[in-house]
Amino acid sequence: MFLPFPTAASRPASTRIALAVLLIALATSGCVRRRLTVRSNPPGAIVHVDNQRIGTTPCSIDYVYYGTREIRLSLPGFETLTVNQPLPAPWYETPGIDFISENLVPARIEDARTVSFNLQRTRLEAPETVIARGEELRRQMTPLGAAPVVPAAAAIPTTQPPGGYVGPPVGVSPGPPPAAPAFAPPPAGGYAPPASASPTPAAPGLPDAFRY
Repeated sequence: MFLPFPTAASRPASTRIALAVLLIALATSGCVRRRLTVRSNPPGAIVHVDNQRIGTTPCSIDYVYYGTREIRLSLPGFETLTVNQPLPAPWYETPGIDFISENLVPARIEDARTVSFNLQRTRLEAPETVIARGEELRRQMTPLGAAPVVPAAAAIPTTQPPGGYVGPPVGVSPGPPPAAPAFAPPPAGGYAPPASASPTPAAPGLPDAFRY
């Protein structure tokens, strides 16, 4: 029994079937899924990956490219933590082999990474340290050679120093003393006593009771 050879009419149909099978195989082939999970102790910290917020710990995000990612965690009462986390490529993602793992492997490859961080509580500084830092900043902000700023609470003393005398300001010469008042010289022969007033003569014809 002899099988008939494929004719020219049937050859294009078989080619199309083979191409369709190949496309289906490529379409259903596996790929690599890259997923990063971030955990923290204590949990509940806000997570930013490359300045993009992804949620609160524990949380996960899918990524495409390997390399170094900036991970920032912040939680009230704890210090903000910033880490440059490296994510190296596995062996099956090296150039040349990655084509096979991405396109020809008939199953999905899961590349899951998990990173965990411990957060430190915020440290309270001593009041002396805060005051010293403020003084240092104030000295840095004051221009060189400028007069120091007098606090508003500073008051000018109003009491006299011991002794009760306040001298003239330094660099100011005192003026001449005030002139004595001028008096008229006494008349020649001395002062004469004032003349005594003569009594008023009584009017004639009036009684003694009406005289004054």
